[in-house]
Amino acid sequence: MSTDIAELGASPLESDDNNVPASPVSRDIKRLSTRLSNQIAAGEVVERPSSVIKELLENSIDAGATVLDVEVEGGGTKLMRIRDNGLGISKANLPLALSRHATSKIHLLDDLEAVSTLGFRGEALASISSVSRLNLASRSVSEDSAWQVQAEGRDMDVNLSPVAHPQGSTVEVRDLFFNTPARRKFLRTEKTEFNRIEEVVKRLALSRFSLSFSLKNNGRVLHSWRSANTRAEKERRVAQICGPVFIENAVHVDIDRAGLRLWGWVALPTFSRSQADLQHFYVNGRAIKDRLVSHAVKQAYQDVLYHGRHPAFVLYLELDPSNVDVNVHPTKHEVRFRDGRLVHDFLFSSLHKALADVRPGDHANNVPHTEGSELLSPANQAAMPVMDASVPTEQGNLNLSNRPVGVPFGYALAPSQMSPGQTTNEQINSYSNLVNPQGVVPVGGVQESAAAYSTSQGSDVYADTSLVPPLGFALAQLKGIFILAENQAGLVVVDMHAAHERITYERMKTQYLQQRIPSQPLLVPQSLAVSEREANCAEEFNDSFSQLGFALARVGPESLLIREVPAMLIHSDVEQLVRDVLSDVIEYGVSQRVEQNVNAILSTMACHGSVRANRQLTIAEMNALLRDMEETERVGQCNHGRPTWSQLGLSDLDKLFMRGE
Repeated sequence: MSTDIAELGASPLESDDNNVPASPVSRDIKRLSTRLSNQIAAGEVVERPSSVIKELLENSIDAGATVLDVEVEGGGTKLMRIRDNGLGISKANLPLALSRHATSKIHLLDDLEAVSTLGFRGEALASISSVSRLNLASRSVSEDSAWQVQAEGRDMDVNLSPVAHPQGSTVEVRDLFFNTPARRKFLRTEKTEFNRIEEVVKRLALSRFSLSFSLKNNGRVLHSWRSANTRAEKERRVAQICGPVFIENAVHVDIDRAGLRLWGWVALPTFSRSQADLQHFYVNGRAIKDRLVSHAVKQAYQDVLYHGRHPAFVLYLELDPSNVDVNVHPTKHEVRFRDGRLVHDFLFSSLHKALADVRPGDHANNVPHTEGSELLSPANQAAMPVMDASVPTEQGNLNLSNRPVGVPFGYALAPSQMSPGQTTNEQINSYSNLVNPQGVVPVGGVQESAAAYSTSQGSDVYADTSLVPPLGFALAQLKGIFILAENQAGLVVVDMHAAHERITYERMKTQYLQQRIPSQPLLVPQSLAVSEREANCAEEFNDSFSQLGFALARVGPESLLIREVPAMLIHSDVEQLVRDVLSDVIEYGVSQRVEQNVNAILSTMACHGSVRANRQLTIAEMNALLRDMEETERVGQCNHGRPTWSQLGLSDLDKLFMRGE
């Protein structure tokens, strides 16, 4: 072998073009020492103190522990101690626990193809002990006495010694990287390293609600989470870790289909983040970061998330362990799904539907009742004039001086009290023209929308709270921009243009999809040079392209012919669109490019066709708009991601005027 190297011109000391001596090249192949092998493995597994905490906690969880206590000193560089009440390690197995590639979690190749535990490589303890002073004490559930083993970063025979210890294990890691000072120099400040440890503990606490966790830093207990079994207890833990504002603005999802289950919490689009720092996704209890998952979630938030913002979520995907490969990364942060397209479609459709099903009623009903809500009680409303919602109130210029004394604004006048103006039918017809640009037919019809809030003459709507719709009844129009309405919780402020834009947009999308995506033949078919992989993809997914409005033909190993394109996109860059669709299909097994481009055009049309500022609306028109909002998907945001309405509870109004202080 050395002769072959010499023939290739290798020398013991090679140089580069600048005559700078390079490292000596060894002629002999040698087996690495156990210590050096462990330290190389530690470079993959033990990046910093938080990596140690992660590996040790995962071992404790796999051991069946229900209580896990973490204690840290000096940001983890001085001391990290993990205690658990798991099954423990027997005396006979303790020496093997610190050996490399020693594990009790897999034995055969079939076990590796369906891993159901968090750790399985058998490298953690060996790698940690090679760069620290480690002490492992444990008592097995099948033994009456406890034993401990120690290692100090060098190749040595493990000595067993008895120790007093309850059932479970305790791992102490001291002086991390004491024998590798170059690695220690890359650590950050004590505060930064502890923050990383805290994030690891929080992620694991979110992954296992049935376990109890505690975290102590420099002798002070910072976190203590008890086991959570009910949904309310789980939401309490999520609120403690992710913040109460997140859970207050989150939608709970639980969908089971095709052998996949997705459950957890997704934040409303109005609760977005400037950074992707509140995104927790778990696959069979394992925290991961995956491009396929990120893409599916991003697609689910399209049309509702403001530009440059990031969604927040805590989601759990459960599937057969044999359908996901977790052995693709040393730190196990990434996975590979057997059927990525199925998982992507399931995540997208589930989250898209969950966000679309949110209605103003769901959000408004979450507003807590506060002191002062008795103002809407039947007893206090008895003295108020009877509301006749079937008779519109004259909007005009909000000239309240013409209203009879004692009649609050927002309550309709009897016919004898009304000034000459539009009739109800005229107002409904006016609203019909308002909400029906581009010839889009409303789903339920304007007459039904207007009648939804109407009550019989002489009835008292507020006497029965069930008759008060989620967005309440219109009171007035402010500066030709906002609609002010009263509901059970207090005051509702609606951005007139933004709300109407969403209503129009959703109707146009529904009508367009009902007609499928029409295609238009090209007068001259367009040739497209692609890679062989892209050509194979176009041929394999030809039916999918047809559903998107494309007619593609393969005319060569690396050539496609575009014969038809979606009619609405005839003037767009067709070549680039086809390339983008091919790229998405290759990467994720599915593409939303065509739908996104079509939606962008429909969004522009809806924006230009929606009611503009300074358009004076009557009370009937405003109420009809509110009723349509309550029936429209994703109405909480306009097409550009801006909120369409906001709720001000009585407590919020009390604060403005310092009532009760």
